[in-house]
Amino acid sequence: MNDTTGSSAHPDNAADDENQIVAGRREKLATLQDSGYLYPNAFRRSHVAAALHSEFADIDKPELEERQIPTQVAGRIMLRRVMGKSSFFTLADVSGRIQCLINIQGVGEAHYEEFKKLWDIGDIVGVSGVLMRTNKGELTVEAKEVQLLTKSLRPLPEKFHGLTDMETRYRQRYVDLIMNEESRMVFVLRSRIVQAMREFFLARDYMEVETPMMHPVAGGATARPFVTHHSALDMDLYLRVAPELYLKRLVVGGFERVFEINRNFRNEGLSTRHNPEFTSVEFYQAYADYNDLIAMTEEMFRHICETVLSRTEVELETGELVDFAQPFKRLTMAESIVQRSGLSVEDLQNPDRMREFLLANKVKADDSWGVGKLQMEVFEAVVEDSLIEPTFITAYPAEVSPLARRNDVDPFVTDRFELFIGGREIANGFSELNDAADQAARFRAQVDAKDGGDLEAMHYDADYIAALEYGLPPTAGEGIGVDRLVMLLTGSPSIRDVLLFPHMRHAPGTAE
Repeated sequence: MNDTTGSSAHPDNAADDENQIVAGRREKLATLQDSGYLYPNAFRRSHVAAALHSEFADIDKPELEERQIPTQVAGRIMLRRVMGKSSFFTLADVSGRIQCLINIQGVGEAHYEEFKKLWDIGDIVGVSGVLMRTNKGELTVEAKEVQLLTKSLRPLPEKFHGLTDMETRYRQRYVDLIMNEESRMVFVLRSRIVQAMREFFLARDYMEVETPMMHPVAGGATARPFVTHHSALDMDLYLRVAPELYLKRLVVGGFERVFEINRNFRNEGLSTRHNPEFTSVEFYQAYADYNDLIAMTEEMFRHICETVLSRTEVELETGELVDFAQPFKRLTMAESIVQRSGLSVEDLQNPDRMREFLLANKVKADDSWGVGKLQMEVFEAVVEDSLIEPTFITAYPAEVSPLARRNDVDPFVTDRFELFIGGREIANGFSELNDAADQAARFRAQVDAKDGGDLEAMHYDADYIAALEYGLPPTAGEGIGVDRLVMLLTGSPSIRDVLLFPHMRHAPGTAE
């Protein structure tokens, strides 16, 4: 069987056809192995495809023929055109694609026959040769030596349609990355975004740190944790929901500017915006308040856009444009609710009125919720999705901000903000609560909520209270969702589009 143009089977027969192709390729591998093929690992390339196209872009066909420039390239065969005694194939490497010419004159009859009969699309090969241009002007490597490095046993998706099924793209990301340039570019941009963020902090004298992933006490955010058990210590541990309390311990210890880019884990639902494990950057700065971080966040987002995208204007997946060069908007939570809900300032202090409003918006209000929690639920129901332009929402109720410092003028609210862009929360920051007694009281309130059935409420962290009793300087801290930021800057509609290996339910027919 020869499948040199890829698989184009009808969907009803796709599985049977693929099995036949795999069987045929295994036969080819057996033939190669009978001749001594051992998955060679000695080939070394001199160039990647993009470097060749860049370096020799201005050299024409006659000059290339005269200079006989040697090169060694390696990659995966993506296209084959077999034509008698002379054929073309296209290699894809990490940088792009380069065409190769193979014929009997260049590599000898034995290797050319091996190419025609035993090589397939998807195989990984090494080519040594010289550069040339075809009559159509395409830069090409004229092969003098060829070597099969890895035999591909499974066929790639049909070349004209690629891999389009989204679930398959998420489950088999390796195939998605082979076939889809746009997917590869998203993850290249993700890496650059994280690098630009890291450089931003380091340039401002922040120290990068790593804190524990398994915590004896779940804390740092209101979220349901994953629970595991350490056999040697005979104790339950929690995968961290946030690194906050450990990072603030470091500030207590004298590291005045710290940041961490790492994973968090929350035992919650999956959606286009949520994954059980996700990446965030959290950073803390002593002798600063939330206003300092608001200004710093604007500066950081502009820096990332300019560094990674070479522009400040970003098109959202909805088609709307956001310009990060413009000042971000600021509204208190109460102001935003009044603007978008029809509720009055007085209504926001009336729990019955807010419960009626939530019920009308099909949100069930728990009897235990106070005014602050009710305000938060109203905000999430009618305001959050409408915040398209970069907007800082400030003055969050203390009831829903157990780690934030109370406002000096209005202790009902805290010196906290969240940043929303494109209807999504991107960042959360605040002036840190450094009053040990107040923090202990709020932890106790969280324990009461947990005892009342709130699975997301925090535990009481006695060691963190002890740290505060040693003295936390005036500090501001913030967390930014890296996955959501990448979604924003790449126009990706789902968090799964920016995670290399998103969590999925078991595929049909797989073991539980």
